[in-house]
Amino acid sequence: MAIDSGARGPAQLVLTASVARRYYLDGRSKVEIAQEFALSRFKVARLLEDARSSGLVRIEIGHPGSVDVELSDRLMSTLGLQHCVVTDTPDDLPATMRAHLGAAAADLLTEIVTPDDVLGLSWARSVSSMATALQRLAPVPVVQLTGALARPGVDDSSIDVVRDVARVAGGPAYFFYAPMSVPDAATAQALRRQPEVAQAFSRIGSVTRAVAGVGAWEPEQSTLFDATGEAERRELARQGVCAEISGVLVDADGNPVRSDLTERMIGITADQMRAVPEVIAIVYGRAKVHAVLAAVRGGMVNSLVTHSTLAELLIAAASS
Repeated sequence: MAIDSGARGPAQLVLTASVARRYYLDGRSKVEIAQEFALSRFKVARLLEDARSSGLVRIEIGHPGSVDVELSDRLMSTLGLQHCVVTDTPDDLPATMRAHLGAAAADLLTEIVTPDDVLGLSWARSVSSMATALQRLAPVPVVQLTGALARPGVDDSSIDVVRDVARVAGGPAYFFYAPMSVPDAATAQALRRQPEVAQAFSRIGSVTRAVAGVGAWEPEQSTLFDATGEAERRELARQGVCAEISGVLVDADGNPVRSDLTERMIGITADQMRAVPEVIAIVYGRAKVHAVLAAVRGGMVNSLVTHSTLAELLIAAASS
């Protein structure tokens, strides 16, 4: 509680501040305060109400740690999210932000996942950071939602992430060895029929919570973008692609954009993603404002773990 000096008249100010201090800081009851100051309980109640309405008393809800509780609530309300965790992580190196957000996402999963859930994991560097930070999880099945995307500087594949999380949970892991995208649709169809791929894909309909990243369709803002040829990148941008979530391409309104690349993907589809009751996206970076809004508008994502700078930008963009 903080006490400000904006009340009316010095005598009233001192009386109101004294009553507020006893009530909010000392934990005294209204009856005890009334007896001490020879006031009625109703007078004490009016003084306390006046202290709050006039700004003499300001009540702040704090949180021990890096979670910005107030901003988390604002962003959750603005975007209509199921869960939202905003950290005070400074805009630093991407690896630092990934580590902080991964730890926050791991804490969220530990709290909300129950033994009745089935957890789906898409590959993203932020999801890999979450898997690294995860130390406890309810015993749930863990399902791989996308193929692997091998890129320079990428240490973990979707297979590693699924196995690591399943090891922590102590539940079964449904994973497969396949790339996220292949050169042609026929190869993709053949891979989807492979037993281990088909087994994992058959579990997607039972996934109750999923964790994913969100990529903006720009250089260095999406691993899939960076892995795609220049001509195809330009054509997809021309078709209106704004973001990709687990390989699902969407425009600024969140509508799926079907393309040749869509037919060559090995992973969850737009309809399947929308059917998952909760999809938690771990996102960072100022450049992803419109991509995140597109993912939320399209029903691909309904929970977020992010940092304060991006949260403020999302609220401003969504409110404009």
